[in-house]
Amino acid sequence: MEELATENSVQESLANRYKLINNKTSNDPFQKAYDFDSIDLMRQANCYAYYQTIDQNEGPEAIVNGKTCTMLGSNNYLGLTIEPRVRQAAIDAIAQFGTSLTGSRLLNGTHALHEKLEEELAKFLNKEAALVFTTGYQANIGITTALVGKNDYLILDKFNHASITDGADLAKGKTVYYQHNDMNDLERVLQSIPEEHGKVIMVDGVFSMEGDLADLPNINRLAKKYSARLVVDDAHGVGVIGEAGRGTANYFGLEDDVDLIAGTFSKALASIGGFVAGDRKVIESIKHFGRSILFSASLPPASVAAALESLRIMQQEPQRVDRLNKNAQYMREQLRTRGFNIGHTETPIIPIIVGEDIKALTLWRELLKEGVYVNAVIYPAVARNQALLRTSYTSEHSREQLDRALEILQKMKNSYQF
Repeated sequence: MEELATENSVQESLANRYKLINNKTSNDPFQKAYDFDSIDLMRQANCYAYYQTIDQNEGPEAIVNGKTCTMLGSNNYLGLTIEPRVRQAAIDAIAQFGTSLTGSRLLNGTHALHEKLEEELAKFLNKEAALVFTTGYQANIGITTALVGKNDYLILDKFNHASITDGADLAKGKTVYYQHNDMNDLERVLQSIPEEHGKVIMVDGVFSMEGDLADLPNINRLAKKYSARLVVDDAHGVGVIGEAGRGTANYFGLEDDVDLIAGTFSKALASIGGFVAGDRKVIESIKHFGRSILFSASLPPASVAAALESLRIMQQEPQRVDRLNKNAQYMREQLRTRGFNIGHTETPIIPIIVGEDIKALTLWRELLKEGVYVNAVIYPAVARNQALLRTSYTSEHSREQLDRALEILQKMKNSYQF
């Protein structure tokens, strides 16, 4: 009863936390931080699911607090973080070029490795040129701050990644949203924008929480109809879908229609950093006017070398992408058959929708006890009462690991009725 009472207090605190932060009146701007008790309560109830220390993460398994778990919470889609060739490429780059370039790409931080990676990325994505950023987040900031001016409109899916919405806040143009993957609503928004204004539709290729695909064929059709540019953030698409992992535009046969493809090296490509690929003149403009590339230190040689080697392996071994999608298809089929609500996912990101925030946090805790690591996602990362367990899969998961995870998930479903 004591733990239940604590969980009830956590639920109440979670329900009130944003009201408290946004409406509290005080002459001390820090007071809202001192009054915010949800994190302390979650820790007391042993259901604080964030900033967990993972001692070791070896692809399909991880060691968390000394315990080996089946890892269903990473974006290591192709298992390349544990690939010896990728690790050796990073080691060799440190030995030859050092640990940092200590400056921005603009001034003293551009290395031959950056240029080689950009060249191979552009060729891989069938674009004229590419540009490498220090993070994927910064790639989207660079695009919007360079290209969206005061007379332009940026048109966003409501479920887009935070890096896109933050980029919109930093851009000088106007931002409008349409309902998630709702083409009627997108057309309504496009119709409302005066013809003389520039228009950029920017959308996730694969939505990072829901695992569903953007309706790219119809988005492209509407972009053409209303003379809008189309930008796809393919952070969870490159390495996951399309020929040899070429991403969402390739999957739909729209590489020539999508104006810019952005992405990250921190998922399938086993490193850190981001990129954008497109027409050479547009990339040159982003290179010289994107605030995030002008005012950030450049990606260090080891990270560039790891991403470059991962890109090469992905092309040499397309069977990794095939294994990934076979594992994902198996889990989608099994979870649906067992009555789990997994939404409209079509990818290795498979959400298990459970409802209340506290239920997601409690399930996270109980799954970890049983040796399965997932991610608990609560409001505002998802809509109210749509809290979920975000599971994701890799090419390296064995059928035995997946079946064991299914057994434990089924046990939790029976116990917690979701």
